[in-house]
Amino acid sequence: MAQTFTQNQAIVEVDTQNDVELRNVVKIYNGEAAVRGIDLNVRQGEFFSILGPSGCGKTTTLRLIAGFEEPTTGEVFIRGRDVSGVPPYRRPVNTVFQSYALFGHMTVWDNVAFGLRLKKTSKAEIQARVSEALQLVKMESFARRSPSQLSGGQQQRVALARALVNRPTVVLLDEPLGALDLKLRKEMQVELSNLHKELGVTFVMVTHDQEEALSLSDRIAVMNAGLVEQVGSPSEIYEYPRSPFVADFIGDTNLFHGYVEATDPSLIKMVTEEGSSILVKPGDGWHGSVGNAVVVSIRPEKVHVSLESPNADNVFEGRLKHSMYLGTHVHYVVKLVSGETVTVSQPNRLGTAIATDEPIFVSWSSADCLALIN
Repeated sequence: MAQTFTQNQAIVEVDTQNDVELRNVVKIYNGEAAVRGIDLNVRQGEFFSILGPSGCGKTTTLRLIAGFEEPTTGEVFIRGRDVSGVPPYRRPVNTVFQSYALFGHMTVWDNVAFGLRLKKTSKAEIQARVSEALQLVKMESFARRSPSQLSGGQQQRVALARALVNRPTVVLLDEPLGALDLKLRKEMQVELSNLHKELGVTFVMVTHDQEEALSLSDRIAVMNAGLVEQVGSPSEIYEYPRSPFVADFIGDTNLFHGYVEATDPSLIKMVTEEGSSILVKPGDGWHGSVGNAVVVSIRPEKVHVSLESPNADNVFEGRLKHSMYLGTHVHYVVKLVSGETVTVSQPNRLGTAIATDEPIFVSWSSADCLALIN
């Protein structure tokens, strides 16, 4: 059983495993739907990411949870309670923005204490909770500094402390690492992950960064054009995308468009628009039939290159058009005889470089590619 707040702030016991639920939520701006009937649930204590390209509706979804926007239709629940009409400051959530939104005229300490003072919290409790929050993010020694004296990473930690000091049910993260340089971003990803594990608080993060979502999240919702295309663990999203969009958006992949020429319970034969035949083992969710338009996805790391024709399900001859040495791996771009292009990411173990325009073979197993209904 968990405690939650109704609109009049009475505490109600609610039995739920989800901290956040969205039920058939629609949000329309000026006649255009930014969110088009989505259903989501975020479990207690999990790190949940909403991932997608610009304009897909992910930030609108976060604002609906926070209370900065109200659904046109549908319902938003926090800890099992419908929070329709409940203003942001009465919801048990706190948001960390990309800009951090720190008060420049206040010290770090005062920034973190600000929300507690608004709630008329006692001085003794403010002292204890601000100290605890700053200690959690390792910023206690910076308490008397102003935000202008801090680095971007330090400001981000202060913004996190300000959110955590209110002990929210859910911390909402709106592109929280977007303003940091690459090196600091990587460091803060580790710190954010460790902090989440230490606190056990539910985190909901919006990001367009695939690697960030894959490395931090327990589960990911991939959004496209106001809809949720797929929800799953990072490995499920990457290894078993359910649509061509998810396959193409998450990581790198080779996509072949065509139609199903033949199928049985153990194998699908697909013919591409350029006339290449590809064999694919059907996945658990495959319901296609002969004649269906289909997209086959094969990740670059699942493709092999060789100078001689190998024994494999799918073998295609081509010529090497480009190679990029990356130390542990080599990235190849191969143009097939059919005219299609295949990218390959292969461990650096050939020992000898392949010359540009040299005849080459690419191959992969039928079990390593996916057939997706287009």
